[in-house]
Parts: sequence; C-alpha cells; structure tokens
Amino acid sequence: MHIKAIKTHRIDQHNSLQETLDQYITQVSNEDILLITSKILSIMQGRLIRKEAIEKYALICQEADAVLESDQNPYDLYLTIKNGILIPSAGIDESNGNGVYILYPENIQKTATWIWSYLKEKHHIQKLGIVITDSHTTIMRRGVTGIALGWCGFTPLYSYINKPDLYGSPLRVTQVNILDSLATAAVFVMGEGNEQTPFSIIKDAPKISFLDRPPTLEEEESIKIPMDEDLYAPLLMGAKWIKT
Repeated sequence: MHIKAIKTHRIDQHNSLQETLDQYITQVSNEDILLITSKILSIMQGRLIRKEAIEKYALICQEADAVLESDQNPYDLYLTIKNGILIPSAGIDESNGNGVYILYPENIQKTATWIWSYLKEKHHIQKLGIVITDSHTTIMRRGVTGIALGWCGFTPLYSYINKPDLYGSPLRVTQVNILDSLATAAVFVMGEGNEQTPFSIIKDAPKISFLDRPPTLEEEESIKIPMDEDLYAPLLMGAKWIKT
C-alpha cells in the first residue's frame, strides 16, 4: 500500500469544493482511494463560529447528540456522542482556526458521494474510493489517530468470520474496519499542524472491494455498534449522558 499527501494553499471559506478538487486532484487512477480531512470541508461550507459569539459549552451542547455529565474537565474538552461516534466536544475544532470554532461538515455522506461521482466522471475511471477523515482519540492511549466520518466507493468492513486462523480453526467475530484503518494512515501522513496537506491518495490498498454505487443506508450503519452491544457497554451505559 502506498500513500501520498497532497499539499494545497491555505483553504478558506472563499474556496469551493469543485474548484479545489480541480486544482489539486489532477491525477486519479482506477482503484485509488482519495482521503480528505473533514476540516477543509467545514471551512468551505462556512461551518465557522467566532469564539466571542457563543460560550464553548453551549456550542457543544448545540452540536452534540449527547454530552457526558462530569465534574472533572482538565483539558476543557467534553466527552460527547455525535453521529454515533464517541468523540470530544462534538468534533468542534479550535486548531488552525484563527479565532473560530470549526464545526463538523454538514451532509458528510452526501458530500462523499458527490466527490466520488464527480471525480469518477471527470477522470473516466470505474473504481474509486472516497474517505472523509477526522482526528480521533483512543481510550487510555495518548495521541490521536484517525477515524472515517463518511465514505463512498467500497465496502467498509473486511470479514474474517468463518475463515481459518493459523491452526485451521474458524474465526468467529473478527472484522477489520477498513474505513478507520485507512483514515488513520491518512491522518498520520497529512499531519496535525501547519503542513497544509488536507488530501492524500492511497494506492494498492489490500482487502478493498470496490462498489459501482454509493453505500446503502444499511451499509452506512454497518460500521456502528449500539451502545448496549459495545464491548465497552459497562462504561458507556453506566455514564450519565445528557441528551441535547
């Protein structure tokens, strides 16, 4: 698998998505996977709130589906659930924002599908993957990795269920989350600081089954686990969540 980050100018709300794709995504081959940081989509959509316009916690409650009630908040971050993802502060970002809060993009899945359709038609290719990424924390681990917020063009999971292990015993539950695995690779290469590399292209990724259509609603939901079925259910279900 090969991954290359693509450097751009500093994207702002005056840039359009189509113009930005035309300027920087100039060479796309069959079976490539294009990864895009969600932040530039948010910026181009104008999903920006001046910090003086609203108190941070109020904005988090406005954007989150649920907020964890807690008396301890050493990092001025709040644990929330947003779009079925456990994530700090409803995904609201302050880094590289120059005095604004950057919210999650709107219509993430619809945007991924539009990018997929537009680039396939423009570059005359049949198989293409799109992943919209964000940085993400892992419980009891320092540092950020990556997570996929939306995608199009391939199946999101690779199943080992009923496939043999090294000793011929069938595996019962193992599935690989392709989306978050690719997102982690891309977030690492694209960086977190002033790199200005919000795109990356992955070539020769293994275990990819490309689709000639957008994902169904069932496929979109297939990567999510209900809270009460999650391995961490004892922690999640025991927490005091405030519905917003």
